[in-house]
Amino acid sequence: MLHIYCPHCCEYREEEEFHVKGQAHLARPLDPEACSDKEWGEYLYFRKNPRGLHHELWVHAAGCRKFFNVTRDTVSYEIKEVYLIGEKPSVVAASVSAK
Repeated sequence: MLHIYCPHCCEYREEEEFHVKGQAHLARPLDPEACSDKEWGEYLYFRKNPRGLHHELWVHAAGCRKFFNVTRDTVSYEIKEVYLIGEKPSVVAASVSAK
């Protein structure tokens, strides 16, 4: 079982209290009315699903009900950091060189 730190409550809680809401740092289109169906569909449905470090949006659903970001390794499930929305992650995936 994971114990996740809530940056709003300032305490570790069991994972059952939290829900992952998808990829973090997605910018909503500034003018949705001007988006093509393809652009709007890509914003709504297409997300990265990397093997390794991933930035995710989480909510403390059974607690304070506030959102925050998590950097998590999708292979080991290890949480590398927890940070507030609007902050930049300090842990980022290394760039992959093309071969």
